[in-house]
Amino acid sequence: MCVANLDRKSTIIDVNVELVRQFGRASWEICGQQFCDLLHPSFREKIAEQFGRLATGQRVRFDETMIVLRPDDTAFAGELTGIAVTGSAGMIEKIVVLFSPDAGNDDQQLARRQQLLTSMETRVLEGVAAGVSTVQLASALFLSRGGVEYHVAMLLRKLKVNNRPALVSKAYSMGIFRLGSWPPRVLTDFTI
Repeated sequence: MCVANLDRKSTIIDVNVELVRQFGRASWEICGQQFCDLLHPSFREKIAEQFGRLATGQRVRFDETMIVLRPDDTAFAGELTGIAVTGSAGMIEKIVVLFSPDAGNDDQQLARRQQLLTSMETRVLEGVAAGVSTVQLASALFLSRGGVEYHVAMLLRKLKVNNRPALVSKAYSMGIFRLGSWPPRVLTDFTI
């Protein structure tokens, strides 16, 4: 079990040896960082909101599934529990984080933080994910239908899939899209 103590602003104060081992960083690299900076981009906003609720006393605990990024850009999933710790004055003093990595997912390769898509590919992918037709995309992006199809073909090759539904599914599974947004938006971490 990985354990970390955070201040009310979700800055890491200290960590246990298991967290250091699992996250692939030395404790001096982790302490002083925002906990959310260690997470896959698609989870940062959601977890930051949960920490905010703990810090303001709106909640005393939360449980979420999340994905952690190691420095070598490999990722692994697990269950995160955040617990607000109240001091003697009744104020929230710190947040304790318990993280249990999923068994068998230690070496799972997920999307890398490297920039993956051109700005035009980003716009085409967002359109495809929103269900916009080729003709509508061509008009909106000032491309020909062939130009849209060219970019779709490039995306299919980059993500190693065979069709548009698989393209959208793979992009979501890689964390390329911001969670909970409509129309779908690609995270800036993935755009050149």
